[in-house]
Amino acid sequence: MKKIILGCLGVTLLLSSCVSSKKYANLEAKQKETQDLLNSATVKLNTCLANTSRMQTLEEQNAFLKANNQELINNMGNLTTLTSKGAANLEKSLESLREKDLTIRKLNDAITRRDSVNLSLVQSLKGVLGNLDDEDIEISVEKGVVFVSISDKLLFSSGSYNVTSKAKEVLGKVAKVVNNKPDFEFMVEGHTDTVPYKSNAVIKDNWDLSVKRATSVVRILQNEFGVDPKRMTAAGRSEYIPVSATDKAKNRRTRIVVLPKIDQFYSMIEEGMKDPKIN
Repeated sequence: MKKIILGCLGVTLLLSSCVSSKKYANLEAKQKETQDLLNSATVKLNTCLANTSRMQTLEEQNAFLKANNQELINNMGNLTTLTSKGAANLEKSLESLREKDLTIRKLNDAITRRDSVNLSLVQSLKGVLGNLDDEDIEISVEKGVVFVSISDKLLFSSGSYNVTSKAKEVLGKVAKVVNNKPDFEFMVEGHTDTVPYKSNAVIKDNWDLSVKRATSVVRILQNEFGVDPKRMTAAGRSEYIPVSATDKAKNRRTRIVVLPKIDQFYSMIEEGMKDPKIN
């Protein structure tokens, strides 16, 4: 009987031992599976945390780039404004330079024309007066003005303002030239030396003598050679504009100053403005 009881107890213990080992194995397997899941979840969590950190970094970088981009846009706007103003100022400067250049070209063209006309006038005068002694008549151009200087010994007797017959021949040739140049005006200037004039009922001093000689020449040109009196001016310069400090005879002279009309000179400029090459 004892043997039977002991046998049953042994079988029971054996069976109990087998069941416990199997459950343990199962539990151990589940624990391993759970640990694997936990490890996998941990890896995924770390990955998510890392991605979240990178996202935050990217968002910060994106915000920084947006701010820089806006600043660049603002700067571009300012630069565009400055560039527009600079271009406008540059255009104004260029326009001013073009206007100045145009004005200079017009003036140069007018001066060139005036010089050409003066050269033609000088050639005409020398052509008609070329057979006379250079000591008696001198033709020159100074600062765009033509001067015809005639010595008093050719025009007048000493101390007189009456024009000689020989002088009338010379004045007639001068009148022929100036009559062919209606766009010019001229002034007749009387000049004396420093010797005091002995006054009389008509002439008081060298001022009077220089003026009387100028008016005598103007009357001859008007009355005998048909020069338009509106184109002439008579003036006396007395002794105060000498051409020589030693030779008084050279200072006694009558000078015809040929001047282009001011309106004619401006007409030259206006004509230059119409030049297609300038416009």
